[in-house]
Amino acid sequence: MDQPNLDYILKLSAKSDTFKQKMIDILKYELPLEMDAYYNCLRLNKIKEASELVHKIKHKIAVYGMENSFYIAQEYENNLREGKIELQKEFEETLILIRDFTNLL
Repeated sequence: MDQPNLDYILKLSAKSDTFKQKMIDILKYELPLEMDAYYNCLRLNKIKEASELVHKIKHKIAVYGMENSFYIAQEYENNLREGKIELQKEFEETLILIRDFTNLL
């Protein structure tokens, strides 16, 4: 499994500490909200809504430079749209990784 990193954010920021911090602040704010909403949707069996949240979260996965996990999220999103939960475990393992990484920033 790939590991989250800030390489993409650093590249985007072009050495601007202000921009880098804004990106990190956005991730710190949005990720927990989206994760909570995702788990709530699953608990309430709102699979379509869960797929929409996976769509949002997968872009954060990409920002963290996790290419393999991005593709897993993409497939999981498609599976949810079809009412299937294959790749849920793998996706949720990625959520734990990015949550823990984000909390350290």
